Amino acid sequence: MPSTIGFHHRKHRGWGESTLEGHTEAVEGAVDALRQTFCGWEAGKIQDIWQHGYRSKFYRGGPVLMSAISGLDIALWDIKGKKLGVPIWQLLGGNVRDKVKVYGWIGGDTPQDVYEGALERSDQGFTVVKMNGTGSVDWVDSPSVLSDAMTRVNAVKQLGLDVGIDFHGRLHKGMAKQLAKLLEPLQPIFIEGISLHPHIDTSHPPVASKTEPLLPSQPQEIADLAQMVSTPIALGERLFTRHEFRPYLEKRAIDIAQPDVSHCGGISELHRIASLTEMYDVALAPHCPLGPIALAACLQVDIATPNFMIQEMSWQMHYNQGADLLTYLNNPEVFAVKEGYVDILQGPGLGIEVNEALVREMAKKYADESPWRNEVFHGPDGSLREW
Repeated sequence: MPSTIGFHHRKHRGWGESTLEGHTEAVEGAVDALRQTFCGWEAGKIQDIWQHGYRSKFYRGGPVLMSAISGLDIALWDIKGKKLGVPIWQLLGGNVRDKVKVYGWIGGDTPQDVYEGALERSDQGFTVVKMNGTGSVDWVDSPSVLSDAMTRVNAVKQLGLDVGIDFHGRLHKGMAKQLAKLLEPLQPIFIEGISLHPHIDTSHPPVASKTEPLLPSQPQEIADLAQMVSTPIALGERLFTRHEFRPYLEKRAIDIAQPDVSHCGGISELHRIASLTEMYDVALAPHCPLGPIALAACLQVDIATPNFMIQEMSWQMHYNQGADLLTYLNNPEVFAVKEGYVDILQGPGLGIEVNEALVREMAKKYADESPWRNEVFHGPDGSLREW
């Protein structure tokens, strides 16, 4: 389970999810610094705490600090909702929908594996799935490495499911253009994870970052790709704060925004990004391959957001080992998938009941284990490739 943090305010307890895959120790240090800063503050001053967490130090932004702020912010919203006895979406202006469209991930390296995974998702109630487009690919590689992607997408489409294709930052511009064109006739619901390199934040000092159908930081190149194909371009899981979305919006490089509530600044910033993207006629589809707290936080914003499109769920994702999305909940039924949707959350705060005793038990059990690290890909010549 990703890192969780809990905050207390008299009778009320708030849960947040601060995590940055592959950089656990760094986020733990940032969370500890925030704890020292805000101990004794009034928990209801969410906006003031967010602004101080983000702006009171000379250096700001970036994945580590924003992930730490995210967990704190989510927990504060949870406390406020519980204190007032209402779900967070009520505090964001009320619901604009009665249920939330969701999608699940499918793994598999062969068309048959993909077909079987998609069939299982269909049986579970999903109508939309997402899958990797390719494996490891060189900067410019043989076009033959892309042919398998079409076969696997066709296998899913045979079941009547819509499919999103995640390039996962593995394809650089030359290969991304080819695959995007090849996929266009198959009408994927979106493509994401196109890779372009080092991000330049136009409003703050440079920050190391990356993202979508190309790795972020090259909005012009992604905009060029967007003009080449009719398939919607999704990006944003590795952009932090609304400032980093701005150049992609202004370049018309994006159709679907995918901020991650555990990385972008929590519910407060996710809600602001949603409003910003609405102005550019861009849909919202929050990235969330994480735990139940992050998913509940996303859903609270989704329920109150007019331009919301679809929500990612991590239930039974292939890399969930030892625990799953529902493992730490006392009320897992709130995430039940019915004909491609989950019902809006009705409980106070985040609307979920965390099994704190189990969280503490598992934290103690795995205290000495090494934090998760992502795979590292190398080509046949030994050079580093994008994961």
